[in-house]
Amino acid sequence: MKTIYLGMRGDIIHPGIINIIREGEKHGNVLVGLLTDSAIATHKRLPYLTYEQRRTVIENIKGVFQVVPQEEWSYVPNLLKYKPEAIIHGDDWKSGLLRSERDAVFAVMKELGGEVIEIPYTQGVNASALYEAMRAIGTTPDLRLKTLRRLIEIKPILRIMEVHSGLSGLIVEHLEIQKDDGLHSFDGMWSSSLTDSTSKGKPDIEAVDLTTRLQDLTNILECTTKPIIFDGDTGGKSEHFVFTVRTLERNGISAVIIEDKIGLKKNSLFGTEVTQELCPIPDFCEKISAGKRAQVTRDFMIIARLESLIAGFPVSDALERAHAYVAAGADGIMIHSREKSGKDIKAFCETFHAEYTHIPLVLVPTTYNQFTEKELAAWGASIIIYANHLLRASYPAMKNVASAILEHERSLETEHLCMPLKEILELIPGGK
Repeated sequence: MKTIYLGMRGDIIHPGIINIIREGEKHGNVLVGLLTDSAIATHKRLPYLTYEQRRTVIENIKGVFQVVPQEEWSYVPNLLKYKPEAIIHGDDWKSGLLRSERDAVFAVMKELGGEVIEIPYTQGVNASALYEAMRAIGTTPDLRLKTLRRLIEIKPILRIMEVHSGLSGLIVEHLEIQKDDGLHSFDGMWSSSLTDSTSKGKPDIEAVDLTTRLQDLTNILECTTKPIIFDGDTGGKSEHFVFTVRTLERNGISAVIIEDKIGLKKNSLFGTEVTQELCPIPDFCEKISAGKRAQVTRDFMIIARLESLIAGFPVSDALERAHAYVAAGADGIMIHSREKSGKDIKAFCETFHAEYTHIPLVLVPTTYNQFTEKELAAWGASIIIYANHLLRASYPAMKNVASAILEHERSLETEHLCMPLKEILELIPGGK
């Protein structure tokens, strides 16, 4: 019998999927090219089910002859590999983002001497709307917790944006930009102690307890689904850090980052005159190990933040600490620097990544922001955190509006600076 190729995501099984499988079965054996997580994540949101889970479901649908992985968004590589007599697809790809892919498929099938079978798109079924409905329902702590590791495994670089409120969380949750190389969006959120305290009009001091931080973080958790990385400052004493790990894990936070400095908290970016004392390596290693012993799941991550370069020590000191922290169980390494050239960060990343290709490297390019994500990925970075930009943008915007009202003694002149009330109501689920 003929082989009929059918590419799909298979995350949501609806009547349209069953219909196209039945139509394909009329022509021959249906070979399903199931898109892998990495293939999907470059153009769409990470699927709710893993590839293995989706494969198990699809393999057990009547009419499916075989399931093979489709490693790329494009059908072409698998068509050239398996050389089916035909490919079947809904006619919805005649317009929109898949139109160019349709042209490529027709070209390769002509080369193979095969055919393209197009069937009418199943009316009454909108897969994108179903995905949005699922996202509106929300997520569970367990699902959210696991997402960060899944993303690290399948994407070359993750972009994480700072959030400090439910509203900023909604922006990061929904903002998407379609570019030539796929869909660009933020992969997760950064809960920063700096932006959290600043949004309250309070100094960034570590004395703020975890309970207070979590009360505000709950507002973000309730209206978003993407993974969250938590700024744990120094982590406090080891016995306190154990409590922090268990609390964050229970609430569905994916990772905590703790820094290896001691003494009164001073922001790393404040200025070159700021001196910082580093924690002895054995002490910080014990804190990491205590946290790893305390966690319940394998999915929660403890990332060690190196302050060597901030404190004026050479790259060699940062590398020594990084090696020790990985041996103590750290799931990732974050390196920070005030150097605008980025030379010290690049030297560290390239040396460390050459030895530890499996350990995620986290960068916060606030000072060396001239480098693109692709350039940082080439150094060995796998996670980029934009650590304070939404808060920094909000203050001048609010100040400009308030100043204009004082100046003109009315609000007419501020209309172009403000979001329409209708859009705000549409932004908040159930707010209409």
